[in-house]
Amino acid sequence: MPLVDPITMASAVSKKGAASQTVTVESSASPTAETYNLLPVSINQTPLAQTLRHAQPLLLSGVLAFGFSSLVKDPVAAMSSTTLPLTAALQAVYAVICLPVAGRGGNDTAKKAKPRPGEKTGKKRAKEGGNNAYVLAALSLLITALVTPFIYASMVLFGAPFLTHGSHTLLCAAHLSLLGLFPLFYVHGVDASAWAAVGGFRAPLDETFGGLAGALVGAWLGAVPIPLDWDRDWQRWPVTILVGIYGGYVLGKVIGGTAAWGKKF
Repeated sequence: MPLVDPITMASAVSKKGAASQTVTVESSASPTAETYNLLPVSINQTPLAQTLRHAQPLLLSGVLAFGFSSLVKDPVAAMSSTTLPLTAALQAVYAVICLPVAGRGGNDTAKKAKPRPGEKTGKKRAKEGGNNAYVLAALSLLITALVTPFIYASMVLFGAPFLTHGSHTLLCAAHLSLLGLFPLFYVHGVDASAWAAVGGFRAPLDETFGGLAGALVGAWLGAVPIPLDWDRDWQRWPVTILVGIYGGYVLGKVIGGTAAWGKKF
């Protein structure tokens, strides 16, 4: 009867156990391997879209510069009658012309596949896509308006006046939602997986996500001059916050759409 080395047997058992554990790990990891991969949003390649994507930051900066003196004198009146409606119009036009509608270019599931029987393709799909763009823009504006109170509450938690200047803060939150969130609602809709990636800052940078990140950073930096003892009219709430939101959005949108496109935090 052959002798059995206890050390060798232990080694064999341990190796066998390690191999089975490896198989178990691989098999358990396989279901999670197919995770949702959010792709950066590409701007439409039409000449009009490419022209507008470069003109939009200049137009938004012009809106802020045009209404700045009124903003300093009466922030509520200037935001409600000038900057907010003009910005909403520019954002809606930019989305319809430059951005792909939700479900066409924001995730890895939008792969090309053979058309099924009865499925519309080609010119019919392009025509319906154009019609859907206007509907989606209207729905995205509606969702943006519904989200604004939550942005207002977040600003209050970060130090915005609560018992006073309520209309000031609400209009400022509406600007932040319109600049930072509206384009993302247009390209991603209400896809929970996409918004989980955006909220966790795991989404790749593009013009939409870069604009949101820039607007948030700009709003935070815009609060810096308010407590300083400079006694300037433009230090009143929320003028510097609004300037930071516009400046951060423009800078983040440009960087996210060019040098940092496709990169992640």
